[in-house]
Formats: sequence, structure tokens, C-alpha cells
Amino acid sequence: MKKTVAVIGAGPAGLPTIKNFIDLGFDVTAFDRCEDVGGNWRFNDVTGHSSVFETTHIISSKYTSEYKDFPLPQDSPDYPSHVQLLNYFNAYATEFGLRPHIKFRTTVTKAEQIAGDRWRITYQTEGKAEECQEFDALCVASGHHHTPRWPDYPGTFKGEYLHSHDYKRAAPFRNKRVLVIGGGNSACDVAVETSRISKETCISWRRGYWLIPKFIFGMPVDKFFYLFKNFPKQLQIGGLQFTLRLLQGRNRDIGLPDPDHKVMATHPTLNSDLYNAIRHGKVHPKGDIKRFDGQTVHFKDGTSREFDAVVACTGFHITHPFLDTSIIDLSQPKVRLYEKMLPENVRNLYFIGLFQPLGCIWPGSELQAKLAARHLAGLWKPKTSLSNLIDNELANPDVHQVASARHTVTVNDLSFRKRLNAEIKRSKPAPKPERSSPGLPSIAAE
Repeated sequence: MKKTVAVIGAGPAGLPTIKNFIDLGFDVTAFDRCEDVGGNWRFNDVTGHSSVFETTHIISSKYTSEYKDFPLPQDSPDYPSHVQLLNYFNAYATEFGLRPHIKFRTTVTKAEQIAGDRWRITYQTEGKAEECQEFDALCVASGHHHTPRWPDYPGTFKGEYLHSHDYKRAAPFRNKRVLVIGGGNSACDVAVETSRISKETCISWRRGYWLIPKFIFGMPVDKFFYLFKNFPKQLQIGGLQFTLRLLQGRNRDIGLPDPDHKVMATHPTLNSDLYNAIRHGKVHPKGDIKRFDGQTVHFKDGTSREFDAVVACTGFHITHPFLDTSIIDLSQPKVRLYEKMLPENVRNLYFIGLFQPLGCIWPGSELQAKLAARHLAGLWKPKTSLSNLIDNELANPDVHQVASARHTVTVNDLSFRKRLNAEIKRSKPAPKPERSSPGLPSIAAE
């Protein structure tokens, strides 16, 4: 009798999880609250789950952002849009026949471990009564971009106050005075987009960040950076910092604070437009906020301004409301998961895609899925105890980053994939699935 596996999520991490567990002969049932596959990349899904904007493009290039089992079409642009990526995920699900295994418009409300290290999943499909089903294993591939983290400033802002999770397009901010909080990818995108039609757009940074252009010397920046992957790490970092200052100058020259850390000590912000927007007077840099007072925002430099809207681009909490913290608590600064996947004290539980790579997330998720499926099938096991492996992993992170809730699950993309590939190669051979070769449909059409 086949072992049964529950997968929560049918987005970029969930899809390869479903595929790879099916490939090893497991009976897989997946649950997703959206109408179809794609998760966070479903811009118009009625659930409002997606965090992508109308103009979102991936921030890693196509050269480092594809599933090994299903390459991106050759006609893909260097940085595909969210529309093109959703086409890609749809094509993946179709090619490997995944949809019959997925319950859409279904929310998992509870996952609890029962006798025999099995799992009872309680779920509700829209329009139906709550149901329960038992499984031999559980894979959590629901991502970590659903629970907004709000900034904590004294006072109350009485204008329009929203998180980047709810920002979809610039149009509602026409002729408004807009303040964007944050220095990450979402913040810079929102600032640039709104500045094109707003009365005024300001961006507030509490610290300096490195802004990395999407292209360096005519190449996508990740492709350029990976040319030096065999160089010593410090030489890579120093060389990139020198190149950025040579090409862009210093933040202080345009009113932004200089970073007080090395280039990879915070999650990189890839944006080629913010410098231009500031230099053209479209976006106005501001420092950290002191307090809110009605529609007035007071800054720590002693200045204040009136705003009609504030957009907080301040990240997300890692939350899994269906998992009681007595089972596992992932809200801690140091997440105790081996390769961000295997917990030390809970059996038959796998987390797929619960990491923040310096690169693209889904190629690493695919490798995690392959390794997890081999683990459950008995084809692979860790070299030593999970507690020792996790201790070593936490003591030797891929990169040393600024202490922040934003940096609890960071990995270096190349190093992470190399480790996972090494473990996959160390496993016993897996039977080959009876599938046709993946097709390569065009995703170029918008």
C-alpha cells in the first residue's frame, strides 16, 4: 500500500514537492487556498493571497531561476514578469499532471501529529463543511509571505495606511502624497512606481542599504556575480562593493544613508530605477521615522511632512497558523531546521521553500523536494544526528548578516544548491518516473 503524503501549498515550492513525491510512488494530496497553481504569483486570484504588484518582475535572472526538471523557455526575457512566471508554473503543473492531486480553494486549518508519527489534516474547501484526512507524512510548502510585519512607531497615522502585501498598482495614489517605508525590493519598486503619478513620493530608510542594479557590464547581475563563484568569499564581496561604487557612487551623494555593513549582510535590493528616480527629483529620500501624528509624519532628523498615504514595505512574519507551536516553533531568531527543511524532533514533517536565498527560491525548493522524497522513501538519511547537523549549520551560516527578523532563514543560493545536490547524489538511486520529456512552452506572451 502506498504511503500517503499531504502537501500544503501549490505555489513555486509546492509544485516540485507534489511532483517529486509522486515520482517516488507516494500517494499525494495537496491543499491550496487559491483557484489554481502559482501561489504568490497569482496576481488576480480572488483570495488576495498574492503579494506581487501589477509591474512585478523577478529579481533573479532567468539564468539562475528555473527548475532543473523543467527549464524556462529559451525565449524568456532576462527578468520575466509575474504574468510570464505564472504561465511557467501553469505549464509545469500541466506537463507533470499535478492538478488532479490538488484541492483548490481549500484552507488547511489544523495539522496535528497522531499515533505512528502520522498526520491528521483538517481542512475546509470553499462552500463545504470542514473535513479531516490522515496521512503518513506532511510537507509544508506554503511560503512565508502571508503575515505582514508592521513597523512599530509611536502615534497613529490617520491617512491611508497599508502594507506592501496589499499594494497592487500605482493608480490609487495618483496626485497623493505618499511615504514608502523600507529599503528592500518591494519598497524601492513601490516608491518608483508611485512617483510616476503621485503628487510627491518619499522613501524612509532606518539604515543604509546596498542598491544593486539588475545589469552590470551588460549582464544580469547574478550571472555576472556567478562568474566569480570560485573566488574567495571576501574577494567576491569586496569586488562587488568596488564595482557598485564605481558605477553608482555613494548613497550619501543622493541623500540616502550609506550602508554600515558589507554588501550581503542584508538581503540584497535589486533595483535599477531608484537612483534615477531620486536624481530626477521624483522620489525624495528621508531617514527613520520618529512618530506619527494624524497625517503628519515626524522624522528623527527633526523634519516633518504631511502625507495622504503610507505604504509599509517591512516584510513578513514566518507563520504557520495550522501548526501549533507545541509541535514546532519557527518564530525564533534561529530556525532549527536542517537545510531549512528537516526538524530535529518531529518525524515525517518537511518544510519546502522556507528559506530566503541570495538568489531564486524555487530551484532550491525543487532540490529540497527531491531530498525529502528520498528521505521518506528510505533512500537517504542524514550523515549524523539532526541536532548536531543543525547546530553546525547555525554556527556556520552561508553569510553573516545584520541581526534582524528579516534574516533568520537566509542561505547563499549556490552554496545551498551545492549542499543539497551533494546529499541527493549520496542517496540510493531513485526509480525513474514514467513521464514524457518536459515540454518548453513559450511564456513570452503577456
